[in-house]
Amino acid sequence: LPPEARRRLATLLTDQPGTPGGGRRGAAPDLMELLPQWLALANSRGYGAPPELLPALLNAARGRTDLRPQALAFAGPRALWLARLNPDWKFALRSAPGGGMALPSTDDPHQVNQLWEEGLFAERVALLTALRVHDTHTARAARALLTATWSTERAEDRLMFLDSLRTGLSAEDEPFLERALTDRSRNVRATAAELLSALPDSALAGRMSARAASCVALDHTSDTPTLTVEAPHECDAAMERDGVVPKPPNGRGERSWWLGQLVESAPLTTWQSRLGNRTPAQIVALPVADDWRSELHAAWCRAAVRQRDALWSRALLGTPASPDAAGPGAVSLAERAKLLASLPAAERADWVAGFIAAHGLSEAFQLLGVCAVPWAEPLGRAVVDSLNIARDAGSYPWSFSGVMGLAERCLDPAEAVRLEALTAVPDETEDASPGAGSYWSEAFRRLVTTLRLREAIRTELPPPPVTNGPSATLPATVHGE
Repeated sequence: LPPEARRRLATLLTDQPGTPGGGRRGAAPDLMELLPQWLALANSRGYGAPPELLPALLNAARGRTDLRPQALAFAGPRALWLARLNPDWKFALRSAPGGGMALPSTDDPHQVNQLWEEGLFAERVALLTALRVHDTHTARAARALLTATWSTERAEDRLMFLDSLRTGLSAEDEPFLERALTDRSRNVRATAAELLSALPDSALAGRMSARAASCVALDHTSDTPTLTVEAPHECDAAMERDGVVPKPPNGRGERSWWLGQLVESAPLTTWQSRLGNRTPAQIVALPVADDWRSELHAAWCRAAVRQRDALWSRALLGTPASPDAAGPGAVSLAERAKLLASLPAAERADWVAGFIAAHGLSEAFQLLGVCAVPWAEPLGRAVVDSLNIARDAGSYPWSFSGVMGLAERCLDPAEAVRLEALTAVPDETEDASPGAGSYWSEAFRRLVTTLRLREAIRTELPPPPVTNGPSATLPATVHGE
C-alpha cells in the first residue's frame, strides 16, 4: 500500500462506531462506514494488507459479517494462518472454501477422488464448487462425483451439494436434476425444481409452461381484451413432483397459492405466444378479470427476477411517475427493487431518479439500495434536491437518516461542491420544527466531509501501473506464499 493509504486504513480501523440508538450524530463522519468501500477499492486495484494491520482488520470483520468477504480477500493467506492461532478469528476459516484447507488441482483426478471420498463435508462442498467454476469438463466431473455417492449421502448434505450446481448451471445438469425430483427430501426436491425452472428449455419448464398457460386466457368477447384466470382446482402428484408446494402459508388460499407457483416457474416466453404475440408491456397493460391482477403480476415479477428478463422487468416496473409506482399497486416496492436489479446500471439509476422526483424520498430507500455506486449524476441530483426540499419544509433530518446514510456512501464525491451551499444554517420559518435548521446544517456538513474523504481515499489508492513483458511476472515466492 502507498504510505497515505496505509495511514488511512489504520485510522478507519481504529474509529469507533457512531452514536448508538440513532438520533443526533453531529457533523463528524462515521469512518467505519467507509471501510467497506476502502476494502473494495483496494481489492479491485490489487493491493495487499500490511501485516501489522491484520489483527485490527480481523477484529473489525469479526464484528461485522458484511466486511468479511472483502476483508479476507484483502488479508490473503495470512488471515487463515492467524485464524488457526486465535479462536476469536475462526470465522475466517468458516468463510474460506473447505475451511481454509488446500484443495487439489482440478487436473489431478486421483487427488480429487480421494478428497471427495475421504474429505470433510466443507472440503467436499468446496471441491464441487471449484470443479464447477473451472470449465465444462470439470463441471461434468463434479456431477459424476455427486452421482456416484448420491444415494448414500445424508439429506442435509444432498441439499448443500445440490445447491453447488447453481454455479455454472447448464442443460447438461438436467438429467441429474430430473432424478433429484424424486428425492426422499422435500427440500432437495424443491431445490431441484427451482434449478430446473431456471433452465428455460428444460422438460420441467415445459410442463410448468403448459400448466400455467391452461390457467390464463385472453377473453375477446368483451369490448376490451381481458385476461381471465382459472386457478388450479387441485395440486396433483405430478405438480408436487415438479416442486409445487401443496400447503399454502396461513392466510393464503390454496388455488391462488398453486397458481402463483405455476406462473413463476413457467418460462416468460410462454405468454407472448399464448396471448396473441403481444409484447410484455402490452400483456402487463391488459386488464385482468375477477381481481386476479395482483396475484398474476406478483408471480410474473418472481419469474422475471428468477429468469433475469429485462423486457419483462421493464414492463412490470412501468413508468416511475405512475400513481401506483409507490404502492400499493400490483407490484410492491420490494418486488420493484428486485426487478430493477435485472436492468443495466444506468437505466436503474434513471428509473429511481424519476421515482424520487415524482414520489419523494420516503418510499425510495429500498430502490436506492440496488443502484450502482457511485450514483449516476441524475440520481444523485434527485436525492440532493429531495433532501433540500425536506430541509426547506422545516422537518427534522432524522426522518431521512437512512437515505442520508446511503448518500454518504453512494453519492459521487463530485457532488460535494454543490452540497456546500446547503451546509449553512437556514432561516427558520414559523411552522418549522425548533432547531431543525441547525440539525440539517450538521447533516449536510457531515455529508460533505464524508464525500471529500471518499475522494481522498480514491486518490490515495491509485490504479497500479500497467507493465508489460517479463517484469510483470510475480516472483515464485509470492505464488507459493
